[in-house]
Amino acid sequence: MSAAAVAVLLGAVITILSRCHAERNVYPSAGVLFVHVLEREHFKGEFPPYPKSGDASNDPITFNTNLKGYPDRPGWLRYIQRTPLGDGVLYGSPTAEHVGKPTVIEITAYNRRTFETARHNLVINIMATEEFPLPYQAEFYIKNMNVEEMLASEVLGDFLGAVKNVWQPERLNAINITSALDRGGRVPLPINNLKEGVYVMVGADVPFSSCLREVENPHNQLRCSQEMEPVISCDKKFRAQFHIDWCKISLVDINKVVPVYITRPDPGTGILPEFGEYNPPSESLKSRDYFSDFLVTLAVPAAVAVVLFFILGYTMCCRREGVEKRNMQTPAIQLVHHSAIQKSTKELRSMSKNREISWPLSTLPVFNPVSGEVVPPIHPDSYETTSMPLMQTQTNLQNQITIPQQRPSGKWYP
Repeated sequence: MSAAAVAVLLGAVITILSRCHAERNVYPSAGVLFVHVLEREHFKGEFPPYPKSGDASNDPITFNTNLKGYPDRPGWLRYIQRTPLGDGVLYGSPTAEHVGKPTVIEITAYNRRTFETARHNLVINIMATEEFPLPYQAEFYIKNMNVEEMLASEVLGDFLGAVKNVWQPERLNAINITSALDRGGRVPLPINNLKEGVYVMVGADVPFSSCLREVENPHNQLRCSQEMEPVISCDKKFRAQFHIDWCKISLVDINKVVPVYITRPDPGTGILPEFGEYNPPSESLKSRDYFSDFLVTLAVPAAVAVVLFFILGYTMCCRREGVEKRNMQTPAIQLVHHSAIQKSTKELRSMSKNREISWPLSTLPVFNPVSGEVVPPIHPDSYETTSMPLMQTQTNLQNQITIPQQRPSGKWYP
């Protein structure tokens, strides 16, 4: 085998192994926003290039993310990719219960031009920190942003900088970002560059500033109840880039939150425990005979239907009174009247068959008042009279006599 063939074979093996076993480890902290960008440039090298070397490679690539061995992602992890020509983003906020449990996310990239796939594994190792969670948390609703725009590091940094100027904390971090669509919002109309809106939760180590407390003012609460914009003194520090709905801001002090303990009833025998595997029943189960079920399901309704059929047939065929019994129970005078009516009806019907149709006026002889001659009808008697019109013109008759007319000199001419 030549050196070139060995190099090609080795390259193919390395490509296959890289597609199947490529892994990347990340170490987010519990209680802090985690953002991981799935860059299309990172996967383009695993797909065949364009046929021409001079063409720019801009393949449409989409991603599918799921927890290894499961069809979906963990509950705290979300994914968004607006178009196949843009990068995908994994984001979410892990909690303390996920600490110490490595989460393996399978990332499958689909090339929509060549229909090839490439798979990578993202290992998320959630770390615990003593600084988090921060005790004072505020959630803002930004109306002029989409979630993928807010996840950009420079935009999120600008927003945290504006919040820090208003709040003045020592430590400030983004805790979570949620699209307004995930909170029950509606998709905006594609006009006027409308946005979906995004909720951003931040945490700090100092109490809320007086500016943020202005939302709890009764005057502002009244304006919010009337769907009017409240008056906030620090709104101008956000208005240049972020349009905040101050009526939807949420301020939470977790030190004052009273934990609620819910007592669950003991599960029955048919409920699986929270942890453990499902053990299906063994194959030694006895087979069940369904013949009795068949009889109850089909035979019983069929028997009832047959009984009802015989009862209906007996009632309709065997319980009829008959004409003779009916005549015996009918008074004689009523039978005479009925017979007379039938006899008269038959007589009228027989007479109507023999009557002749009267001839229309156009078929009668025409009398000439000058000559006294009677002109015959325009058609013979053998014609069908019912189909002829009532008035006929007689200009084509051979025996028609013209009436004499008087000249201006006083003489008559034919």
